[in-house]
Amino acid sequence: MSLDERKNKVLQAIIEDYVATAEPVGSRTISRKYNLGVSPATIRNEMSDLEELGYLEQPHTSAGRIPSDRGYRYYVDCLMESHDIQPSEEDLIRRAFERKAREIDTLVRETARLLSDTTHLTTVISGPQISKAHFRELRLVPLGGDKAVLVYITDSGFVENQVLEMPVEVTMLELQRVSELLNDQLRGQPVEALSRAAVRALQQELHRYGALLEQTLQFLGTSLEPGDKHRLYLGGTTHMLNQPEFRDVDKVRNLLTLLEDENRISEVLVTADGSNRPEIQIGEEIKVRELADCSVVSATYRLGGDVIGRVGVIGPKRMEYARVVGLVNSVTKHLGDAGQRK
Repeated sequence: MSLDERKNKVLQAIIEDYVATAEPVGSRTISRKYNLGVSPATIRNEMSDLEELGYLEQPHTSAGRIPSDRGYRYYVDCLMESHDIQPSEEDLIRRAFERKAREIDTLVRETARLLSDTTHLTTVISGPQISKAHFRELRLVPLGGDKAVLVYITDSGFVENQVLEMPVEVTMLELQRVSELLNDQLRGQPVEALSRAAVRALQQELHRYGALLEQTLQFLGTSLEPGDKHRLYLGGTTHMLNQPEFRDVDKVRNLLTLLEDENRISEVLVTADGSNRPEIQIGEEIKVRELADCSVVSATYRLGGDVIGRVGVIGPKRMEYARVVGLVNSVTKHLGDAGQRK
């Protein structure tokens, strides 16, 4: 439902004051700090109405009010104004992405750290979905003795490696030959197309390389299993400890335990409507019980027009939503641009 203009002003003032102070807000505070043109008594009446409508809550230890989940949702949907991030913040992000092109794995990890340092909140980013990528290059490099390292790279910049046991009689030239043959067979092919039938066909064609090829294909087959899993990158997991809402030991313990569980934390990044717009989830809207006292701002990032992953910021419901949305938008844009330059 829509509120009248005066209730909108009172609710906006309460939310902005609570975001800044983390303290329940009283009518005298609103009257003193915000020029609403009405008396404290009128503000008190409006606050009572907003509480009755479910937009505010009154902690039993205080006469002031705090926003409810419904109040935050109304604020971000109806009252929040767009926020241009500070030039210094935009410059910091731009310079971070102008460095020499790196593997996407490193780029995403550094992005998680950069965003968490800028927001002072916890960041979680899903990396490239490996099963949807295409092979770009595979290399076999001798390590000395009876070992070689297998390195493969996808078009999205994903890099994986594995040490293989190497038959003593295999020479460096033979390793190069196997690499060339596999590259000829796999380059440009979807990773998820590496089925058992495809592996068997490669084994038949390259049978003379025996054990080395078998190990290589076995590793590729297990590490590139089709599926929807993304790698997750976390930044600033301890930033939540600095928030007043998380001084409770049990809350902190539950949150840190959750952040260690990749399967469950990945649920936070599942977009509700499938759109590319930044999405804000508040409190009970988040399908993860341990985040009932939190909000999540997330958005997709792309490479070559394809969705690669999702960037999310986790913080208290008392976060600066407009600023965080602006930072997430900036980071996803630069992340996609940096990936295109690879």
